[in-house]
Amino acid sequence: MRELLGRISALDPEAGAAVKVIAYFDELAGTGLEPVVRGAAVLTGVPAGFVGPGRDPALRVAPDGSVERGAHGPDPSWCSVRAGGGVLWLELAEEPGPVEAMVLERAAAAVRARMERTAPMAGGRAALAEALVDPGLPEEQRARAARRFGIVPGSPTRAVALHGGGIRVVAAAEDPGGERAGVGPAVEALGLPSSWEDARRALRFTARGTGTDPGPRVVFAEDLGGLLLLADTVRPGDPPVPDVAALERVARDAAPLLAALEAVASSPSLRAAAARAGVHHSTLQESVGRAERLLGWPVREVTGRLRLQVALVLRRLHHHP
Repeated sequence: MRELLGRISALDPEAGAAVKVIAYFDELAGTGLEPVVRGAAVLTGVPAGFVGPGRDPALRVAPDGSVERGAHGPDPSWCSVRAGGGVLWLELAEEPGPVEAMVLERAAAAVRARMERTAPMAGGRAALAEALVDPGLPEEQRARAARRFGIVPGSPTRAVALHGGGIRVVAAAEDPGGERAGVGPAVEALGLPSSWEDARRALRFTARGTGTDPGPRVVFAEDLGGLLLLADTVRPGDPPVPDVAALERVARDAAPLLAALEAVASSPSLRAAAARAGVHHSTLQESVGRAERLLGWPVREVTGRLRLQVALVLRRLHHHP
């Protein structure tokens, strides 16, 4: 793509700029309103803004990316276009050039797409949940969504990220259920976007709960503490560290041993691990001995057990985007 952009720019600078604008806004697909308006301001070098339908305050972004909420609507002399029931504008009094016109067009399309996704907000709890966790929506709109969802003001709630992409919002004391999920911290309704971000991180620490992918199906972000930072640094495409490679060797050569290792890593003693795995203590001892030979380190000692716990966590992060 970059090579193509370079060739187009060499032949026709304006066409190359237009293609770059298209690519830029394509990358913003699925984001909130603020990144779209910021992109319009940064690409054109003039402030950009959007005011939605109803009583929502205007959003204005300067070319340096700074955001002003509650700004006045557009001056009639500025370049503007209708988008998603509101108005998107560039603070440009003269006729827009080809690049400015393209930016306005693509930004307006992104705004329309965003507003269409949240349009059913009044009609379905799934759409309301999506609005509640969206940091790009104004607080007033998220507050309205909270009222429609039935959240009592001041009551703690959690965002839940479901495996496969679903979103749930539940009361803090509510059982999130057995479906594979990451559960965010308890917050008030307007803090749900941050709870959602942590829920998505926590989801990566979950497992299918099978023999080849043993581990918890539901993980609370609050239980992870500093481990949450690993979700920002370990990606599925990264080369695995040697300990994770050793676990993959166990999975390849003796897959049933993974469940035994998970039981050891998550239990306070070998007897508790045997009960967790549903096997006799001596059977688990034998399995752990085989696993240690494949791994190359002892897992029944304190440091070895910690090493195993970290390796299992890293393996899940490598497997689950």
